[in-house]
Amino acid sequence: MAAAAATAATKGNGGGGARAGAGAGEAGGARKKKGPGPLATAYLVIYNVVMTAGWLVIAVGLVRAYLAKGSYHSLYYSIEKPLKFFQTGALLEVLHCAVGIVPSSVVLTSFQVMSRVFLIWAVTHSVKEVQSEDSVLLFVIAWTITEIIRYSFYTFSLLNHLPYLIKWARYTLFIVLYPMGVSGELLTIYAALPFVRQAGLYSISLPNKYNFSFDYYAFLILIMISYIPSWDHSFNTYSPLSKAPWRVSHGIKHCPSR
Repeated sequence: MAAAAATAATKGNGGGGARAGAGAGEAGGARKKKGPGPLATAYLVIYNVVMTAGWLVIAVGLVRAYLAKGSYHSLYYSIEKPLKFFQTGALLEVLHCAVGIVPSSVVLTSFQVMSRVFLIWAVTHSVKEVQSEDSVLLFVIAWTITEIIRYSFYTFSLLNHLPYLIKWARYTLFIVLYPMGVSGELLTIYAALPFVRQAGLYSISLPNKYNFSFDYYAFLILIMISYIPSWDHSFNTYSPLSKAPWRVSHGIKHCPSR
């Protein structure tokens, strides 16, 4: 993340930034819907357990790589594959909203999830030079902690047994993780700009038979600018300090404001 046509999603984080639908996004309006049926609930529990485990694998990978290297630099390479897999797997959350098993906005969830997927594939994966940047580790750590807490929160909530510690972490650590994730995402995009410009990555210049041009460098700058309005909206919507009732997805009706 994070984040990008990217809003940092509720994902907490990470600028995160953050996320999200049946596993991603406590976003949206105050629509009231019935919870999912037994089969949908079972599926969502399995989905959230798998995603929790996946992000735990990423966390363990980061710790093991740090202990082995004795340095936090370039830890991205040690968790690149699982990070891509599980972050891309969050696209299922858009489907969850679309088919109605999660009462969240398809548009908002798509925006939040795609922002992170964009950062992973269109920036970090595509511009190899930024993969060793400390800013990448910044948003990866923010996303990892956020997602472990978030998917655990949804799992236990679906089972009607939510430990206080997870609930507290979900609505408190956001205050640190969200700015941390967003900062990492913005710094990573900024670090990619000179390489994108030099290589002309994903850019289309005139003349061509389609009479169409596209400047990926300028597009990334617009993405960065889009973080400004999204920051205020996301933070005020999902912050624990917000007075508005908390909307949660994954079939959970709501969580009262603190």
